Amino acid sequence: MANYTATPFTLLLRLLTTLVASFFLFLSPSSAALHAEAKHKAVTHKLHFFFHDVVSGRNATVAQIINPVKSPPTSTFLGMTNIMDDLLTEGPQPTSRPVGRAQGIYASSDFTEIAFLQIMNLVFTDGAYNGSSLTVVGRNPPLHDVREMPVVGGTGLFRFARGYAQAHTHTLSANGDAIVEYNVCEVKGHWIELEWESYLNVNSSSGPNLSGKSAA
Repeated sequence: MANYTATPFTLLLRLLTTLVASFFLFLSPSSAALHAEAKHKAVTHKLHFFFHDVVSGRNATVAQIINPVKSPPTSTFLGMTNIMDDLLTEGPQPTSRPVGRAQGIYASSDFTEIAFLQIMNLVFTDGAYNGSSLTVVGRNPPLHDVREMPVVGGTGLFRFARGYAQAHTHTLSANGDAIVEYNVCEVKGHWIELEWESYLNVNSSSGPNLSGKSAA
């Protein structure tokens, strides 16, 4: 059998093959010890607060921007659209500690009963959630005892949030001003962590309640 002598070209080819194989080995799941493995951590928050929708007087926090589509309007005011910047407080009294604002729009969207398409950001300005926000989009029939709307996202501590908000009218005045109790439940955010370094500063599995009470 003839002797085989490696040429510079074959040596270079072997080196390149070894480097490529090592690269794919590094990327494979079996080499987890060589690099950080991405993980997800879920954090659940339960929030309880009161929403003040003031439609009358000099201190109104709601403005009508679109009139109902028919004249005279239907009994459900179909098409009427309002924009709001409503106060959120810890308790039901307007003088209770403020915890944020509800900013968005609600539009009458039902022929048969009063029901709104409600789109709002819950912007928190106090406590552990100061600077964070939740986005709620859903159907809100205000004459129902309890209304449920989905939480579709958020920012800050609520980044990638999913969950639901339940609204219950606490009081409704003759001129239409409403105080609404909100329970926002099972809001889950997902952050990426690395094995050797956590990018999440909140280590508890549940965040503090804005009211200091259990949100049942």
